[in-house]
Amino acid sequence: MKPGDHPDFFRFPAPEGRSRESTIRLDREGYFFHDEAPVEHPKLAAALHTWIGRHPDDGRYILTNGYDWTYFVVEDVPFFVRAIHDEEGDAVLVLSDETREPLDPSTLRANDRGELYLVVKKDAKGGPYDAKLTRLAQTQLAPFLEEANDGVIVKTRRGQTKLPT
Repeated sequence: MKPGDHPDFFRFPAPEGRSRESTIRLDREGYFFHDEAPVEHPKLAAALHTWIGRHPDDGRYILTNGYDWTYFVVEDVPFFVRAIHDEEGDAVLVLSDETREPLDPSTLRANDRGELYLVVKKDAKGGPYDAKLTRLAQTQLAPFLEEANDGVIVKTRRGQTKLPT
C-alpha cells in the first residue's frame, strides 16, 4: 500500500523543514518550469504530467506520486491533447499524461485566439479537468470537421458540436 492510498494522505503536514508550496509551474504550452528554469529532462517532464491531480479539500492543483505531494501553478490548463487518432471513425485523444480517451465534442470550445479547449478525465480522481489542444492536435481534428454556414461542425461517433469561425 502506497502512502497515497491512506485516506488522510493529503492532510498530513509537509516533512519537517519543508513546505507543500513549490516553485513548479506548468505554462500555457504544456511545459514545466522549476524556479523559472525549464524542466529539460524528458523522463522527469513526462513523470510530472502523470502526477497531476487536485487536492481533495481545496481543489488546488497538485503533483503527487503516491509517496509525497506538492502544490504547483497551472497557467492555463493541467492537461494538453498532444494527438488525435482516428480509430474506426472515432476521434481518440492522446493526453499529455499519455492516457487516451474518446473525444466528447460537446465539451469543445474556442477562445478568442482560436485555441481549442475541452473537458477530459470526467471519471478520474479530482476530475473532470480542462485540456487544451496543441497546434498539432488541432490539425489532426480535420477529418472530424464539416463546414457549416456560420461555423464548423465537429462530428464523431459520440456526437457533434458547432464551433464558430
